[in-house]
Amino acid sequence: MVADEPPERQLRVMPWWLVLVGLLLAAVLGWLVLDLLLAEADRAGQPDVRATLRIDAIRTGLTVVAGTGGGLALLLAARRQWIAERAQRHQESVATRDQAHRDRVQAHAESVAEAAQRHQDRQSGAAEHDAAERRLTELYTRAVELLGNDSAAVRLGGLHALERLGQDNPAQRPTIVAVLCAYLRMPAPNDEPRETEVRRTAQRVLTRHLRADGADHWPGVVLDLTGAALVDVDATGCTLVDANFTAATFTGTTTFAGATAKGRLLLAAAVFDDVVFDDLDADGEVVLDGARFGGSASFDGATFDGLSCRRSSFAGPASFRRATFGQPTSFDATRFEDTAAFREAEFVGGLSMEHTEFGGSASFHAVRFANMALFRWTVFGAEALFDHARFIDAANFGRARFHGMASFRDARFSRPPQVDQARAVADPAHRWPAGAVVERLDDDWLLLVDR
Repeated sequence: MVADEPPERQLRVMPWWLVLVGLLLAAVLGWLVLDLLLAEADRAGQPDVRATLRIDAIRTGLTVVAGTGGGLALLLAARRQWIAERAQRHQESVATRDQAHRDRVQAHAESVAEAAQRHQDRQSGAAEHDAAERRLTELYTRAVELLGNDSAAVRLGGLHALERLGQDNPAQRPTIVAVLCAYLRMPAPNDEPRETEVRRTAQRVLTRHLRADGADHWPGVVLDLTGAALVDVDATGCTLVDANFTAATFTGTTTFAGATAKGRLLLAAAVFDDVVFDDLDADGEVVLDGARFGGSASFDGATFDGLSCRRSSFAGPASFRRATFGQPTSFDATRFEDTAAFREAEFVGGLSMEHTEFGGSASFHAVRFANMALFRWTVFGAEALFDHARFIDAANFGRARFHGMASFRDARFSRPPQVDQARAVADPAHRWPAGAVVERLDDDWLLLVDR
């Protein structure tokens, strides 16, 4: 923006009489000079000299008049030049101010046009967004309606419609996953093969998009399948974020092999037939309190940041070979009716198996207990094998019951284990830790006492 020019002095017009006054002054000055010179010439003695002097006086007077007039003319010419220069500067100043004004007007017009264009773009974008949202809502509503149809084939179509909607619209994936989980949580008709197939499809839709190595991975979605009835779940390689399977029923073979659990994995009071958790990687707590395993259960190579498995029951073989337990782990009051294998497992945190019952053989071969290990009131119904086990911290077997052969061959203890009031059947094959004090209680039982 151009700064305002300072106001110019007002130009006054020269009056006409001023020129007449100047001419009169020039004439008066010439007459006075002429009169003075003629008076001097008249004082000369000789007539011819006087005549010459008078002619020179007249010539000088006229010269003075002419010179005065020329000076006046020169002043007038200088004034004319000064006025012309002022007029030129004034024109340039006016032109500059006009150009600055035109620039301001142009900039304002462009700003108004740009604001109008932005407003139009916002209105257009809002209209497109509203249209897309309406279309999305219509598709979502239609898919949900299909999912509630009485026909199994139509319900399958609704599942695939929801899957496609979630694939094309990432913002809708949590809602779509919530709808599928709600469908699986609803009671299923008994002995209805078509409904079973619909539920299998819903499960596959969920697990397909939970595999991190898949092109269709939906990251960050949360499963809430509390109390759901699930059939042959295959979550191999899935990433589970704060997944909740509390009180869910898993029929058939269930596998979480190679899965990754981020946050808590809740399986409390869940019911399983055969289940595989091999190589599970859980960076949060896994809760299996009150879970019931009707068939085999395998946790081989699994990594737990924390595991709670209180008051659970394993009707079939249970295997935790080479599993790693980070935080304190609890199997309190859990019952293993068949074999239980913890071979080469590592308990970095503490282990509590108080009031736990082993109906079959319990193998803790080469297990490393880096923290306190509690087996108080534990009942070993068959063989209890702790061969080559390492107890870095305290070990407590107080009031434990060994109904089969107990073997601690080559087991290493950092301090003598506590065995107060522990009992074992009279079996010559027992291999107790070095220095253990064993007393015969009667013909059938032995009593272990602390030194």
